[in-house]
Amino acid sequence: MKAYRVTTGEGIDGLAQVDLPDPQPGAGEVLIRVRATSLNYRDLGVARNSRQPVIPLSDGAGEVVAVGSGVTEFATGDHVAGCFFRGWPDGEGRPEYTRHALGGAVDGMLAELVVLPVSAVVHQPAHMTHEEAATLPCAALTAWNGMFEEARLPPGASVLLLGTGGVSIFGLQLAHLAGVRAIVTSSSDEKLERARTLGADAVINYRTTPDWERAVLDLTGGRGVDCVLEVGGAATYAKSMAATRMGGSLVLVGGLGGPAPEGEAVPMPGRVRAARIYVGSRAMFERMNAALALREVHPVIDRVFEFGEAQQAYRYLESQAHLGKVVVRV
Repeated sequence: MKAYRVTTGEGIDGLAQVDLPDPQPGAGEVLIRVRATSLNYRDLGVARNSRQPVIPLSDGAGEVVAVGSGVTEFATGDHVAGCFFRGWPDGEGRPEYTRHALGGAVDGMLAELVVLPVSAVVHQPAHMTHEEAATLPCAALTAWNGMFEEARLPPGASVLLLGTGGVSIFGLQLAHLAGVRAIVTSSSDEKLERARTLGADAVINYRTTPDWERAVLDLTGGRGVDCVLEVGGAATYAKSMAATRMGGSLVLVGGLGGPAPEGEAVPMPGRVRAARIYVGSRAMFERMNAALALREVHPVIDRVFEFGEAQQAYRYLESQAHLGKVVVRV
């Protein structure tokens, strides 16, 4: 089979196509013919910092082509997606559940064939293409976990979504699905207009409105939002906290924005409930898929690259020109 490997220390330039033996499923495992994969910002870090050669990408979807002994939940021909973690079935995350994330600690999905344990496979939503289903395992599940498993947002609540990357756009779609008011920030008016068409209730250009936390307070009558999906890290943490209502939820997802601005004060930590999440479990994935299938929600895909264009896909993600997800068709 053909696959890609990240070469230690060489970044995107070290992403190379290789020929490997076809894998075979063992007991309790399924063999998947991967049809599509998608990229997350995490994958840029893996390319730059991996300490060992690894098949990258945590996200992928395709067809079951063989099953090992004891497998009854899946059959040949089933359309499936892999889970971000090989072994987090349900409940709270534990170190033993989260240490084996695909495309980092263990080989991932950027290959023609992949073997996964049953615990790391779910059925695709029937209305989605392979390309669409491949976007779900990391970004979509992170947004779902943060908003509905962690913050438990009810209809009529409000959420602040920073930027227009994969997690935030999925957050916007899920908010629209669940009757949650969504406020979206971006430095691009063009992207903000697109966000409006996807259901954003209010938008803020943080470049022209640098005190965007005050704009959020204005939009919420001085109260603040019920939840922030905090993907910016130190660069946006203080403003996100200031934009969250007393007793609201600040869900820490990532650190895309860089270091904190010099001299910026952080509000008192007791003002909001802060929680860090790491994607989610297989059971959460299945609950999310049921919700997406109910209204036949289609993920927002910015661009699809072919298998031989994997390096271009990485560079496009790195440029931050996208809105939504970047996909590689296998």
